[in-house]
Amino acid sequence: MRKTKKFLSLALASTMALSLAACGGSSTETTTAAPAAETTAAADAAETETPAETEAASDGSYDLAVCLASEPQSIDPALNSAVDGAIMINHMFEGLTKWVDDGEGNAVLAPGQAESSEKVVNDDGTVTYTFKIRSDAKWSDGQPVTAGDFEYSWKRLANPDTAADYCYMIDMVQGYAEVADGSADPDTLGIKAIDDSTLEVVLSYDCPYFEEVAAFPATFPVRKDMVEGNDEWTYDVASYIGNGPYKMKEWSHNAYILAEQNENYYDVANLGPATIKFTLLDDENAMLAAYKSGELDFIENFPMDELPNYLASGEVDIADYLGTYYVCFNTEDEIFSDPRIRKAFSLVIDRNYIVENVSQAGEVPATGFVPSGVNDAAGAGSDDFRTVGGEYYSVAEEDYEKNCEEARALLAEAGYPNGEGFPTVEYLYNTADNHKKIGEALQNMWQEQLGVTVTLNNQDWNVFLENRKQGNYQIARNGWIADYNDPCTFLDMWYTDGGNNDAQYSNPEYDAQIDAAKATSVQEDRMKAFHAAEDILIGQDNVLAPIYFYTQTYMLNPEINGMYYTPLGYFFFGYTSKN
Repeated sequence: MRKTKKFLSLALASTMALSLAACGGSSTETTTAAPAAETTAAADAAETETPAETEAASDGSYDLAVCLASEPQSIDPALNSAVDGAIMINHMFEGLTKWVDDGEGNAVLAPGQAESSEKVVNDDGTVTYTFKIRSDAKWSDGQPVTAGDFEYSWKRLANPDTAADYCYMIDMVQGYAEVADGSADPDTLGIKAIDDSTLEVVLSYDCPYFEEVAAFPATFPVRKDMVEGNDEWTYDVASYIGNGPYKMKEWSHNAYILAEQNENYYDVANLGPATIKFTLLDDENAMLAAYKSGELDFIENFPMDELPNYLASGEVDIADYLGTYYVCFNTEDEIFSDPRIRKAFSLVIDRNYIVENVSQAGEVPATGFVPSGVNDAAGAGSDDFRTVGGEYYSVAEEDYEKNCEEARALLAEAGYPNGEGFPTVEYLYNTADNHKKIGEALQNMWQEQLGVTVTLNNQDWNVFLENRKQGNYQIARNGWIADYNDPCTFLDMWYTDGGNNDAQYSNPEYDAQIDAAKATSVQEDRMKAFHAAEDILIGQDNVLAPIYFYTQTYMLNPEINGMYYTPLGYFFFGYTSKN
């Protein structure tokens, strides 16, 4: 997912409450929900207009104010593709499964709108999941959530008319490929409401991360009567009907989105903040000032010049983050269609300099695209995908000049010795202090080492996302956060015509490896294909220039307790309490 402490490392797939082991032949497993009372309780944190209003009310309720980013591109679960939007959606909607705090600061999967599930591995290799929708699942207007709501929403996600970047998130569902390419009706997708409380999903293969997909925002249900024929449904409180712990109360565009407790949520009695105010800012100085003044309880973006001091003082926390910050080349551009030029631009990036002198938040120089921490065939606790896959280039400081010499040779081979005759090209980034400083560092490296001129162009978040998506750029800053702990989340996005394939990349050889990985549930075979795919993407075609593996920095009001987080980038504020 697109990215816009001292914190406990959080388990993912290996500790999932719904992790269901696949057996040969035909097998069945059932998972039942824990009582709602076992979820983490919450209570207090403040932000409103006057100092008096920041105090907790006598009934114990309070208001929480957080800042994730500026105006979201979309808060339609199917259409959102950014982490900030996903965090908001996670508070106002809920999937079949959900992330919960296990009581020790670890985010684990648990039953959400489905109180139980049964998994059957069929003799033909397909898998059938049967979910039982909880009897007290309700929409924020009081109507019951039904299995039909999930059927409608997943078919809407797969329907090419929806144009959802994340349509491929459910490509393991039987019939998806034919629906997605328009050759079959969405009603042929392998999801069916048997009755109002029973949902059947048939997978074409035993997908190891399916339970995480069921907790991903794109698969959350939406109400057909609110969505159909209403492209503006997310902007109106009357039609933005959700099924999560909070509901939208007000949206003041480019200022804030205010969410209040959903009185119809089954676990409303255990929620903390009376309201959560998602303040919308893109100025890091303004964010920091608002936090220091007490107007905000949480921020995750900072002025780059201020960050080292706050890290040193312990006021900024650093959490684990499964993600990669990288440069994206438009492979259809006249200049950057040449992989030699892409590789040259990548080799001269001094990744050590950027993490040590520019970003300065404990990031790790990237040696590939899939980051450290993503499981390989042996699973959690063993060598991860990055360790097994190795390095595509050396980030050792003593090897930097050798990298630059190779880059200059490649540029000369492409027809531009010492950068002679190379046209001026443009680097696109979204408005933010850190992206600007990294862009300036890259601009200088490309000029000094390759003799080329690169101009910088910053755009507001929504405009930037659209231009990058449409290929209206030459080089662009990019970042990707895992949607689940599996290399597939980093690699299948570069499939030809993929919704998040901003590089406009297409290579049948690459597509074949992704197809092979998805055609089997044997972990060793899956990982072999994924490693081969990354070899093509980075080792052969140099489509991307990975810069560093993310860490997550944030500042949280020290009086707030109970916030939990996954290394997928999701913060959960609904069960917090205040001292």
